[in-house]
Amino acid sequence: MSTRNRTIHTAAPKGIILRWFLLGVGILATILAVLGIFLPLLPTVPLLLLAAACFARSSERVHRWLLEHRHLGPILHGYLDGSGIPRRARATALCLIWITIPASAFLVVPLLWGRVFLFAIALGITVYLMSLPTRD
Repeated sequence: MSTRNRTIHTAAPKGIILRWFLLGVGILATILAVLGIFLPLLPTVPLLLLAAACFARSSERVHRWLLEHRHLGPILHGYLDGSGIPRRARATALCLIWITIPASAFLVVPLLWGRVFLFAIALGITVYLMSLPTRD
């Protein structure tokens, strides 16, 4: 599969319990993603990607609804089709990461290993975001 055509297609899970669990996680991720549109510390796109992955494995109907949604669908399409994320979204995400992670590390986390862990997460997210293609 090429990187230009990244879609989430997998076989449905065999167990009904796993299917309902994935559907529940997808719904929760969608709710949090919608809240993330308004709250700066909740990451909208990663939560929508998680929801899309869960829905792809649990409910084709809900997966299609998410991808065709008037407001949420366009957020996902740029990533899934390989055209990239908006340049402004990447810049905003990076700014928020490097403002909130150091603040959390020095104001909230008293242990050195906790601070190192937070900075490692911030660095990993930064490297990942910088590796994604961007679009205007």
